[in-house]
Amino acid sequence: MEPLTLSEPQPSPQNSLPTPQKTYHVLVGVTGSVAALKLPILVSELLEIPGLKVRVVTTERAKHFYNPQEIPVTLYSDIEEWQLWKGRTDPVLHIDLRRWADLMLVAPLDANTLAKIANGICDNLLTCVIRAWDMTKPLLFCPAMNTAMWEHPITAQQVEQLKDFGYTEIPCVVKRLVCGDEGQSLAWPLATFLCAFSHDDHGNVILMVRQSSHPVNFSVLG
Repeated sequence: MEPLTLSEPQPSPQNSLPTPQKTYHVLVGVTGSVAALKLPILVSELLEIPGLKVRVVTTERAKHFYNPQEIPVTLYSDIEEWQLWKGRTDPVLHIDLRRWADLMLVAPLDANTLAKIANGICDNLLTCVIRAWDMTKPLLFCPAMNTAMWEHPITAQQVEQLKDFGYTEIPCVVKRLVCGDEGQSLAWPLATFLCAFSHDDHGNVILMVRQSSHPVNFSVLG
């Protein structure tokens, strides 16, 4: 699948959106970056979009940065993977999740998980979902790490590797970092992602994308 480049269209007011004809499943992946503090905001804003259902897959380290009680959707982690599977006929959670999802958004994607995905490592629920991902479906990722880590040469190589897989990068933004440094903050720009969703005249959920410098295309996803 070709990577997507997000456009910046303005979303329509909520009260003008048509009633969706079907639901569209978004799987949010969250990893151990301080940007995970924004997970409750991201999930809440996604849930305001008619036609979307959301689930969250979290790494254990990511849990340090948010309160699970503030996440109003089902939250999955490594413990659920192993609690569900007791024998050969039991469901495999990472396979069930990749089947359920129409799109995956990994935000924030920390340096450690970026390296794992780029090299095919799958040692937790999140990376197993990604390793088993249906490559005909969109996968978006937003790296989030200190500027010094971002500027290490291996980071650029790993980001390019994910893009070569067909995944779409949500670019970083410039701001003051939590540590006090000035520079490229990899805290994801929520508005950029949220503006990518809209509806057509029939109530279908669509993803607004732009392929390189070409005009905006409208892809019906649900």
